[in-house]
Amino acid sequence: MSTLKNKVQLIGNVGQEPTITNLENGKKVVRLSLATNENYKNAKGEKQTDTNWHTVVAWGKTADIIEKFVSKGKEIAIEGKLTSRSYEDKEGVKRYVTEVVVSEILLLGNTQ
Repeated sequence: MSTLKNKVQLIGNVGQEPTITNLENGKKVVRLSLATNENYKNAKGEKQTDTNWHTVVAWGKTADIIEKFVSKGKEIAIEGKLTSRSYEDKEGVKRYVTEVVVSEILLLGNTQ
């Protein structure tokens, strides 16, 4: 169980085109939003869908794979870890962000 301290696995659909940034040090980072859906029935027996949006970050070879093969709407499975950070926006307000840093990706669904 010691290897399960900070592990996230998600299957969902990419919400927008991935944003690719080439850094000055030669590294590449990709950011994307991933939508996961949970289906359930409410008290009246009606089908409901709850969608959660996740901010996903990938580096290196994983970023290369996403850049080449992942686009808006694509279904993917990812594995990674949760990270939290804070920053100050342009107005000087401190913002907090939680992201999933990808260690592995699996392309699902249609391969077009």
